[in-house]
Amino acid sequence: MYTILLVIGILVVLIVAHELGHFIAAKMFGVRVQEFGVGYPPRAFLFAKFGGTEYTLNWLPLGGFVRLFGDEGEAERGPGSFVDASKPVQAIILVAGVLANAILAWALFAGALSYGIPRVVDAPIPNGQTQLVVADVVLGSPAEAGGLTAGDEILSVEDSKGLSPTTLSPEQISAFVQERGGQQVSFTYARAGATSTTTIRPAHAVIAEQAGRPAVGVALVLVNSGGMPWRDAMYESLFRTRDAFISVGTGLWGILREALSGHPNLSGIVGPVGLVNVVSDAASHGIGNVLALAGFISVNLVIINLIPFPVLDGGRLLLLAVETMRRRSAPRITVQLLNILGVVLIALLMITVTYNDIARLFS
Repeated sequence: MYTILLVIGILVVLIVAHELGHFIAAKMFGVRVQEFGVGYPPRAFLFAKFGGTEYTLNWLPLGGFVRLFGDEGEAERGPGSFVDASKPVQAIILVAGVLANAILAWALFAGALSYGIPRVVDAPIPNGQTQLVVADVVLGSPAEAGGLTAGDEILSVEDSKGLSPTTLSPEQISAFVQERGGQQVSFTYARAGATSTTTIRPAHAVIAEQAGRPAVGVALVLVNSGGMPWRDAMYESLFRTRDAFISVGTGLWGILREALSGHPNLSGIVGPVGLVNVVSDAASHGIGNVLALAGFISVNLVIINLIPFPVLDGGRLLLLAVETMRRRSAPRITVQLLNILGVVLIALLMITVTYNDIARLFS
């Protein structure tokens, strides 16, 4: 139950932030906001009404919305009407929602880094929270034969004489292994809370580019999960947000490319049911991981909303561009039919990914 409430809370915050972006931009440019709602109708109660806007709480707690004067039909014309605003102003109001989600993603990643989430560092940080972790294992290498896998934490390394590297760092262990080609080297590691030891013999030709150097075939990184000072976290969050945009954009483009080629694969998309499991896993690792996950979802909302698809902001921006080039508004019946089509297709997509979520639960 706690996880479900956490999922609902994350979605409400992200969607309300999106709608708040539209709200602020509309107010800035004199477009009348008739209602700012948290949740979806039916209405539970009216918080307040001022500045011509009703602030409401609604019974379906899955997001929020803004209702702009002149956004629903040609009949709502005159001062403060969205449809009578200039095309650049309409575009700014539409873009403001995704901009709000992008800013929120940056803030969430900054909060995650401030609380503490795993991050790769160049050298041990004197806070007791730096770990040496296996990032990758070369296929067919002595390390793979010895049972090491990505994600293992290396606790100690020593040779048959009991000698160890002076420090547990990727460079020190690489040099230590290089000097002991063909000799037994013991690696003690932690995995899923259990500690194990494996004996590995460094060999030549493990790494193709360095065939003459003894190696075991692991890539090691130093990972620190301690919190960062807020100023450093805000700066580092810029790169986290950038990387999230690249990751999400690449993933969605891959799905779209497969769909266009006639082989759609939606198995990797997580729907509402699957999101519960993802959030539960993040929550088990601390609030920093929950904030980072929320930031990643916020980036997803930015990119998805910019897709030129009916109902989404990207679709409305495309329609606005067409209207600008044609120098006249699109027929309202056409807009309504496109919106209905968009809602139907999105509903079918949600049904499909929810089915996949449930199938994964029983697989």
